[in-house]
Amino acid sequence: MLNNLERLCNLYGPSGKEDAVRDYILKEIFDHCDAKTDQNGNIIAFKKGKKAALRRVMIDAHMDEVGFIITHITEDGFLKFATVGGIETETLLSTLVTVNNVTGVIGLKPVHLCSEEERKQLPKKDSLVIDIGANNEQEAKKFVSVGDIGTFLRDFKYLSNDTVKSKAIDDRFGCAALIELLKEDSEYDFYATFTVGEELGLRGASTATYSVDPNYAIVLEATTAADLHGTSNELRVCSLNEGAVVSFMDRSTLYDRKLFDYAFETAKEKDICVQPKCAVAGGNNSGAIHLSRGGVKTIAVSLPCRYIHSPNSVASTKDMKAALNLTRELKDRLAQGLLEE
Repeated sequence: MLNNLERLCNLYGPSGKEDAVRDYILKEIFDHCDAKTDQNGNIIAFKKGKKAALRRVMIDAHMDEVGFIITHITEDGFLKFATVGGIETETLLSTLVTVNNVTGVIGLKPVHLCSEEERKQLPKKDSLVIDIGANNEQEAKKFVSVGDIGTFLRDFKYLSNDTVKSKAIDDRFGCAALIELLKEDSEYDFYATFTVGEELGLRGASTATYSVDPNYAIVLEATTAADLHGTSNELRVCSLNEGAVVSFMDRSTLYDRKLFDYAFETAKEKDICVQPKCAVAGGNNSGAIHLSRGGVKTIAVSLPCRYIHSPNSVASTKDMKAALNLTRELKDRLAQGLLEE
């Protein structure tokens, strides 16, 4: 899983440009399941198990990452941009990015030229530019056009204490874990969806779920960990090295309470580290999935991730294994209809 995670994180794949990620995944799962690509670019895969499933289970991970779309090229050769997905302004300052394989730096007004009032505040996002080293507009246009999309510059690294840092851990972790599940033998049949456009509003999940029409869905995601120095316990959301994260509510979903409790019961029985997401914040593909057709009982199993939607997200490999193990257990139990007994 970790080898796939590194390769996936280093790929270019912002919303609307998931091609390289999709091609990689299709190559990895080709010999292990039946897979197709729908008109939106989602991958919909069916994994044949040792036994037929009594209930149709779908596991979802989104392929896209946050990025930048070029909106204007100035006379001086700087690139104006809008963000693709939610990126906090403070994350952008002096950050390395890549557009069309051209490296750039997000620049801002030098502090010694700022007014006293400007020095007290974060710069506005629309005041930032990408500097690719061009001398003028004509030179910049040799490399970049309005409408081109860029991402943070790739740089996956292993840190100490079983942690990694990279861009796009949200949600290349989910993709890597789902590849792992498709490659191994499964007790029961299940569906896997690798979806597009999550960062722009859960778009791929809407159509993929309609096609699969599952009884149950498990969303493999990454979520904000705020376990930082100076943050009180009640504001930490979740913490690294405390296991998989299961949500009870976020901004797009109020999760089925019976399924939420069942996840913790399963984790306890199988000695899997698990923690609740202690904040009603954010959202994921569950928001679209649970509303599909006549409704789908949905649960999100997430990876705690510090500095999410940044070039240097940090996550624990121990938590990755816990999320993978919990998902594996839940998919087989839900396929048997055990939650309904």
